Amino acid sequence: MKKIVFIACALFLGTVHAQNEKAMKLNAGIITEKLAETKTFYTETLEFGVTFENDFYLLLHTPNKSAELGFLLPNHPSQKPIFQIAFTGKGVYLTIEVEDVDQIYEQLKAKGMSFEVDIRDEPWGDRHFAIVDPNGIGIDIVTYTAPME
Repeated sequence: MKKIVFIACALFLGTVHAQNEKAMKLNAGIITEKLAETKTFYTETLEFGVTFENDFYLLLHTPNKSAELGFLLPNHPSQKPIFQIAFTGKGVYLTIEVEDVDQIYEQLKAKGMSFEVDIRDEPWGDRHFAIVDPNGIGIDIVTYTAPME
């Protein structure tokens, strides 16, 4: 009998917990003067799409639409002070996980892309390379692999 009561309580609490969970989606944003260069880089180099665009804001999405990245002009009168100061090009990186990092590397190499980190395997299990966007943001493009032994 105690076992049945325990299972019933666990199922009830699990249901309550599931009902209280809220959906949450994270979109990063970068404040930059370089909206045009940024749009060109992400759409032509990484094949991102444009979700939304106006004169002071650009929202891009990954090719499969699983993630979005926003870019905002600094000092726009519609924005509060916290969203006014431009990013200075240091201290931010993005990681883009892909199925075939070698294929992406070869595509970008054919486009004449310069690489901050050439393609390589890491002992902890990444095969990756890195590039930099027009804002100074490092972009690590990676396929996760098993750690080296």
